[in-house]
Amino acid sequence: MTNSLVPPAGPQRVLALAQLSNSVGDGAYYTTSALYFTQVVGLDPARVGLGLTVGWAVGSLVGVPLGRLADRRGARGTAVLLALATGLAVASFVAVRGFVPFVLAACGYAAAQSGLAAARQALLAGLVPAAERTGLLAHLQSTLNAGLAVGAGLGGLALHAGTRAAYLGVFALDAVSFLLCAGLLMRLPAVPRPALVPVPLRKGRSIGVLRDRPYALVALLNTILLLRLPLLSLVLPLWITRRTEAPAWLVSALFVLNTGAVMLFQVRAARGVTGLGTATRAVRRAGWVMLAACVVFALSAGASLWVAVGVLVIGAVLQVVAEMGQSAGSWQLSFDLAPESRVGEYQGLFGTGVTVARTLGPLLLTALLVEWGTPGWLLLGGAMLAASYAMGPAARWAACRRAEEDRVRQPALVP
Repeated sequence: MTNSLVPPAGPQRVLALAQLSNSVGDGAYYTTSALYFTQVVGLDPARVGLGLTVGWAVGSLVGVPLGRLADRRGARGTAVLLALATGLAVASFVAVRGFVPFVLAACGYAAAQSGLAAARQALLAGLVPAAERTGLLAHLQSTLNAGLAVGAGLGGLALHAGTRAAYLGVFALDAVSFLLCAGLLMRLPAVPRPALVPVPLRKGRSIGVLRDRPYALVALLNTILLLRLPLLSLVLPLWITRRTEAPAWLVSALFVLNTGAVMLFQVRAARGVTGLGTATRAVRRAGWVMLAACVVFALSAGASLWVAVGVLVIGAVLQVVAEMGQSAGSWQLSFDLAPESRVGEYQGLFGTGVTVARTLGPLLLTALLVEWGTPGWLLLGGAMLAASYAMGPAARWAACRRAEEDRVRQPALVP
């Protein structure tokens, strides 16, 4: 893997540029959208939350069929169409004047985003050798954080202006960013559609990702580990302001720390992850580090102002170390355990972990951590550690299943 923060020229760099283009728009959108819908459109905050929850729930359901579409109809064309659909969905928010249109737009946006993520993974698998995929995904994660940071800065300018025109400018920026993303993806070579050879099961049935129990278990364990996602954006701000003496501005500082660390060190953190063994060990180490982070965060309650600040910074450092290790390990597992002919479909299921964690995580973690306090932090850390240790046996089960399917499939491939 290259030491550079920039991926090699060719398809890898084009994929990174596509990631950068739409992450800048997304960063601006995430910063401003809630205030636009509540203050400009006039929706009740609870209804905004409900609409987004419904939208991401729909997104989690369509990831698999849209990933299957990428496998069968071509990853590049599907990714381009879904990038255009995402831009159109963003633009439709401008016309929202009530709750029902908002929910419909949110469903379209989340569905297109989920499908685009699966199609991109299928495109990546078709263009990049297996040994280089985790390294490239580390580059893409660094690029994502850089783009989100730039976009958040642009969104901050819109928030400072506080006008309807400024908010609409953000939506226009995000929509255009997905059009640019689609244009960049068009520059990539077409990926030949793999032969979808079904694996025979009992009574003549063929296996799909929803029947692949070992892979589904790996995806479920990864979803538990992804419950860390709402920590930085929702739980820690509430924890800091309600349970500690630390100043509110620390929320922003911890966000900058996290995004900066991922941007600078994710590639290095993924360097040693090259196969199933190293991936499961990375996930297991991340589980221990995440448990330590939860313990440290719990210690910030009741501490004096500057002690609380120091403890929270240490906890945030531990969290981002765990995040980078868990991300690298899960990327490797998600590709290595999926059949090459069904990468989009399998990535569609694996990617639902993000939408499920973002949909259920805020409600679950707010009650567990902010309301319950220290016992909740310890329970979360213990659950993360248990899931990280269960990942090893689950991955070995899935690998054995994949090897068995390959043996069954082999006679069908012989003329």
